[in-house]
Amino acid sequence: QVQLVESGGGLVQPGESHRLSCAASGFIFNLYVMGWYRQAPGKQRELVATIGRSGLLNYGDSVKGRFTISRDNAKNTVYLQMNSLVPEDTAVYFCNARSGAGIYSYWGQGTQVTVSQ
Repeated sequence: QVQLVESGGGLVQPGESHRLSCAASGFIFNLYVMGWYRQAPGKQRELVATIGRSGLLNYGDSVKGRFTISRDNAKNTVYLQMNSLVPEDTAVYFCNARSGAGIYSYWGQGTQVTVSQ
């Protein structure tokens, strides 16, 4: 059974840093592209960042230079380090695992991040 369990969401003040984690199980983690996506109220889900099997990185324009995605294949975990947070980063953040050919795609349940005073 595939599971992606996000953790680390919460209330954060503008300008602060925060880290999300996603623990994966039920599939061969190091063969999958791992990613973070987010969805704000009334908006479509958007790409935050992805990290490939070999470590290739891709970021959404709105987070470039502020967020860093990383993965620990030994722990089957992907992380999202978020720096210089702004209110516009408020969203539900979802973890995604995608097979190389895109045949399989799994989602976590999401974790809420709220950036506010």
